[in-house]
Amino acid sequence: MSTRFDRSQYLELLSDLVRFESVNPPGNEAACAEYVADWLTDHGVDAELVAEPFPDRPQVAARVGNGDPTVVLNGHLDVVPAGDTSAWTHDPFEATVDDGAVCGRGTADMKAGIALGMLVTVELAEHIERGDVDGSVVFHAAVGEETAAPGTRALLDAGYGGDYGVVLEGTGLQTATRSKGLAWYEITVDGEPAHASDPDAGQNALLASRPVLDAIVDYDQQVRKRRDDLVGRAYATATIADAGTKENVVPGRATYTVDRRFLPDETVADVDDEIDDLLADVATAHDLDIEWERVRTYESAASPADSPLASALREASAAAADVPTEPWGYTAACDVRFLVNEGGMDAVVWGPGALAQAHSQDEYVPVVELDAALAALPRALLDLFDRAG
Repeated sequence: MSTRFDRSQYLELLSDLVRFESVNPPGNEAACAEYVADWLTDHGVDAELVAEPFPDRPQVAARVGNGDPTVVLNGHLDVVPAGDTSAWTHDPFEATVDDGAVCGRGTADMKAGIALGMLVTVELAEHIERGDVDGSVVFHAAVGEETAAPGTRALLDAGYGGDYGVVLEGTGLQTATRSKGLAWYEITVDGEPAHASDPDAGQNALLASRPVLDAIVDYDQQVRKRRDDLVGRAYATATIADAGTKENVVPGRATYTVDRRFLPDETVADVDDEIDDLLADVATAHDLDIEWERVRTYESAASPADSPLASALREASAAAADVPTEPWGYTAACDVRFLVNEGGMDAVVWGPGALAQAHSQDEYVPVVELDAALAALPRALLDLFDRAG
């Protein structure tokens, strides 16, 4: 099918978005949000800057039409820091086309998705306003996804919900109807500091932590046996260790971060109970003072694999790029959890780019995938509206 926009316009918009260093932390999305709102308004779509949940970090929402069904196109404006920019082949905040790919921070995660959502919202607005289809589209450009902030939740609370949702994260245009959850736990073992010239005068929290680390390894082996047919295994991975204040001081406290990836049939409450029981057993067995806190959470999510939206996206993606049509799951965590668990939608994760490129050095998205996405998404949504009508 013909589309309102072409590759050059998509690349231009993506390049503009990448130039905004909307890095999180600390959360520099405001300038990018204002650009998105202005662009939509200039193209005939009324957009609102929403000052929740952070007054100094506005996010963008827009609604086109008032018919049924309503489809939410969701993306996030924030990107992770670029790290050592001198190690990049190209300037990470200049979208550079090189060897058939657009390179730059956020191209895959997920400004290619944001740009696509903007273009398709405008295109579908024209169809809806002409009366070609009955349905409506809601667009989200949320803040804070990279740090589990409730940006998308605030947009839903502001009335920007729907019946279906597409989270435009990079999936290589495969349609994911399930996603893993993520919980980060900080585990602290207390000892007693002392001068390293007389270490026995204290208790070395770093060394005392060995049973805790052993228990985490054993726990990981247990949860790896749990498997979902679409998103794969559960994991419990120790990722950060923080202990000691000076070279000649016996550390009186050691803190470890555990990244727990959990499946759609597990709940955060269940995982909390497992962590609590695990550490209580270690504390009792080794006479340790252990505290824990869950510091960040992304709930898992699951929608019907055969929902009308999922079916329409699979068909359109296969037609545009010969993408596999089997049911599939997203192995990371993202804002689809808000759409499914709190918005009550049948929502999927689908978009250009690859999860393997997210947060990577020399991040990129293939140009041919942008072409396919620009063809597939409006086709799928128009087909969805047509079937509903």
